[in-house]
Amino acid sequence: MIKKEVLEHVIFDTIKKGSCCIPKDVREAFNRAIANERTQKAKEGFNNTLKSLDLSIERMNPACPDTGWPLFFLKVGNEAKIEGGFMALEELARNMVAKATKEGYLRATMKHPLTGYDPGTNVGMNIPHFTYKFVPGNDIEISYAAKGGGSECFGGTRYKMIAFADGLAGIKKFVIDAYSAAARAGAICPPAVLGVGIGGTGNIASALAKEAACLRLVDSHHPEEMMSQIEKDLYDSINSLGIGPMGSGGDTSVFSVNVEYAYTHIAGIAVALSSNCWIARRATTRVYSDGRTEELDNPNWFDGR
Repeated sequence: MIKKEVLEHVIFDTIKKGSCCIPKDVREAFNRAIANERTQKAKEGFNNTLKSLDLSIERMNPACPDTGWPLFFLKVGNEAKIEGGFMALEELARNMVAKATKEGYLRATMKHPLTGYDPGTNVGMNIPHFTYKFVPGNDIEISYAAKGGGSECFGGTRYKMIAFADGLAGIKKFVIDAYSAAARAGAICPPAVLGVGIGGTGNIASALAKEAACLRLVDSHHPEEMMSQIEKDLYDSINSLGIGPMGSGGDTSVFSVNVEYAYTHIAGIAVALSSNCWIARRATTRVYSDGRTEELDNPNWFDGR
């Protein structure tokens, strides 16, 4: 049985790492952009940002002043046993979000959507948010993603129904138009890690897009050739726009395009995109049934699809 004391430490440390440290694949994307950019201005933009991110790690300060929505993605073994059950797990997560906020690893940004009431803890109705995936085994993998306001609001998240007659061309046009409009408006922090959800209902497509943006590695590829080709086509098209770091111009306008899909109704094709800002903060820890823990570089969220 996995003890609450173990989970408490793991959840807090995962939040802390997710807020202050960029993942290895994101660092590699920065280094690749620095090496490949043809203009000095773009190189300096990436290089200076990476230096700032290194200072955040050294000092364990938030990598961005917008520490975002607290989102938990939980891969749970079918045979996993948790002291106190899943209600205890969620309560521990809420307590650790409040603790991380009090200690300055998260900034208090969550408030009532209408009254503006701010508890100062980032804990309230349906926040933090929990997404579960059940898999074989008896371990738990806890992923924390700090989804920033810029990457979520005012264009960073969009949804549309595409007619079957418009097909793949309509899907690509919507994604490219939406991404470029969001970048042009200054609503996102490019080059983003862009998640695209195709099919299902509107909320299914949106959830797939967010999971693809937050949990898939930069430069990963969908295992199905058709979807992988769509990723490549969108990646090449968006990078040809010259948006560059924070819209200042350059060869790197998107770090990665990650596509996931669901079967859909014959009436139409839901398409959603979710932009994760260029520092793409996340952290994952596996908790074994015997209490051992292991930090993971890859959430492996889409294993087995």
